[in-house]
Amino acid sequence: MSARLERLVYESTATGSTGSLTNLATILAESQRNNDRDGLTGILAAHRDRYIQVIEGTSSTLDSLLRRLQKDPRHRALKIISREPIETRRFDGWSMASARITPAQATALDRVIDQEAPTPDRIVDLLGEALDTAPVN
Repeated sequence: MSARLERLVYESTATGSTGSLTNLATILAESQRNNDRDGLTGILAAHRDRYIQVIEGTSSTLDSLLRRLQKDPRHRALKIISREPIETRRFDGWSMASARITPAQATALDRVIDQEAPTPDRIVDLLGEALDTAPVN
């Protein structure tokens, strides 16, 4: 029997500048390496001095990731928006994608994140749209 998949959506306050390409590149590289090793997939957005992330994997792997994130000095005030079982991965093939948030997406993301109880499916969709509209190099 295979392990059940879950999707974790969280936000945290960045301790460094989210506008720094060096900071973002470092986090993305470490996330990609660790997620490849651990069988996790997902997407990261650096937005308004926050990290917003969607991660998919097994329950035990997500538990380990959360323990690492709680100790990571680049994050503080980590808030789990949702954690629920999923049938399929939305970000399959992406050990850690980088969401490039457009101005229109930023406005929509602000509205969702600023709600008392943010809608996780809308966050997943917005980050997925950011990935789908990212320019191909």
